[in-house]
Amino acid sequence: MNVDVLTLFPEMMDGVFRTSILGKAQEKGIVSLNAVNFRDYSDNKHGTVDDTPYGGGGGMVLKPDPIFAAVEDLLSKTSAAPRVILMCPQGETFTQQKAEELSAEEHLIFICGHYEGYDERIREHLVTDELSIGDYVLTGGELPAMVVIDSVVRLLPGVLGNETSAVTDSFSTGLLEYPHYTRPAEFRGWKVPDILLSGHHANIELWRREQALKRTLQRRPDLLEKVALTDQDRKVIRRLRQEQQEQQE
Repeated sequence: MNVDVLTLFPEMMDGVFRTSILGKAQEKGIVSLNAVNFRDYSDNKHGTVDDTPYGGGGGMVLKPDPIFAAVEDLLSKTSAAPRVILMCPQGETFTQQKAEELSAEEHLIFICGHYEGYDERIREHLVTDELSIGDYVLTGGELPAMVVIDSVVRLLPGVLGNETSAVTDSFSTGLLEYPHYTRPAEFRGWKVPDILLSGHHANIELWRREQALKRTLQRRPDLLEKVALTDQDRKVIRRLRQEQQEQQE
């Protein structure tokens, strides 16, 4: 996968792109991460990329010409049809399902804005997706883009050491993930659940499924309305709800 990030602050990407999972993914040749300063595509000697909005109002608006020129330059160097993603508070809320969808692409281009916003023609005629990482506003699109890139790249084959990790993550199955334990079996008097020490893999899987249902019911019950539940799952949920009700009485 090739990932290009259009930004006025490419230095923000350096540490994230070179370290941890993203750095290793690049070393393995699984992904190429590239930060592009779209100020380099400005058509004047001052490198201007923003201007005052027509109709008045506060703030500055990113001009269309430098961003169009930067994206078109990137398109001229590839035969793939990239997804051009605008990081924007007005965009679709980013989810694990969206990460899985984007992980199937060959080329992603992210546009990171600053100032008051983008010229609307960028939205209408250049981008394929608008994404938001939540209902709040940041000073620019760089941090949200890094969040999305990290989420997508870790799903690529060969990136994670354990290929089952991404499959069992919270939200990948529609449920929050079950609790994890490791050595020592007892720490400060707190013991690992006996079932995990039993070696009985079928029972362990049943326990993990129940714990995932329990955690989701407690913390994100809204997710249960969207996930495909088995008859056994529904039976477990009824029991858990009954236990919750008894504890509250």
